[in-house]
Amino acid sequence: MSLLTGLGLTQVQKAWGSNFQVNPVRVSLSGKVSNQVLTVRNDSNETLRFQLKTYTWSQDAKGEMQLTATEDIVAFPGLFSLNPGEKRSVRVGTLVPVGAVEKTYRIFVEELTPPTTPKNKNEIRILTKLGIPVFLQPSQPVVDSKIENVNINNSHLYFNLKNTGNTHFVAQKVRVQGLDGTGKSVFDRQRDGWYILAGVSQPYDLKIPAQECSKTQTLVLEVKTNNKFFAERREMPKNACTASK
Repeated sequence: MSLLTGLGLTQVQKAWGSNFQVNPVRVSLSGKVSNQVLTVRNDSNETLRFQLKTYTWSQDAKGEMQLTATEDIVAFPGLFSLNPGEKRSVRVGTLVPVGAVEKTYRIFVEELTPPTTPKNKNEIRILTKLGIPVFLQPSQPVVDSKIENVNINNSHLYFNLKNTGNTHFVAQKVRVQGLDGTGKSVFDRQRDGWYILAGVSQPYDLKIPAQECSKTQTLVLEVKTNNKFFAERREMPKNACTASK
C-alpha cells in the first residue's frame, strides 16, 4: 500500500449512503454483549428497500479487505422497506463463542432496486451499499504493534506495520520524515491509516525523489494508533538512492 494512498478513517458516529444513514458505524460484541442494535434511516423522499448481508473480514498480504459470506453474524430483519423519513432498528448478534483472538466481520446494508419504476425510462439509478465492521472481542484483549522489515533501495522506502496483539487497532497516522546531517527536515510525508487486524502485517512504501534522497541522512518513522504513539530512527544506508545490483 502506498504511503500516500489508501482509505481514510473518519471518526464519525453515522455512516451515510446517497439516500440513507446507518448508526452506529461499528459494532462491538463480546462474551458479555452478544448483540447490538443498528438504526437505518431513510433520508430520501421515496420508499427504499434494503437487504443485509454478513461476511467474515480478513486482510491479505497487501492489507486489502477479504470477505467471505458467513452465518456467524445474524442481522434481523435481513430484508425490509422504509418510507420517506422512516427509520428501522436492526438487531445484529452472534452465538459464536469468543476466542483467544478477535473475530472480525462486516455487515453490508445494501439499497435494493426501488419498488416503483422511474418516470424517466432513461434515468440511471445508483444504489448504495454501506459496510459496517463487526468485532467479536477476545476474552483477554491485547493491543500491540511494531514497525518491521524496513528496507531502503533505489530511492524507495519499504516497511511493515505489524499488529502483534490479538485485537484490531487503527493506524490513525503514519508519518515518514527525512532529515539531513544538521537535523533539518528534507521531506515529510504522512497519511491517515486504516484498520489493521490481529496478526496482520500491513505494508507501506514511499518513493523518495532523487534530490531529497541524496540529502537525507536519517529517516524517522512515526506511527500513531488509537492507543499508542511510537517512532523509529534509521540511518540512511550507503547507496540507498541507487538501484541494487
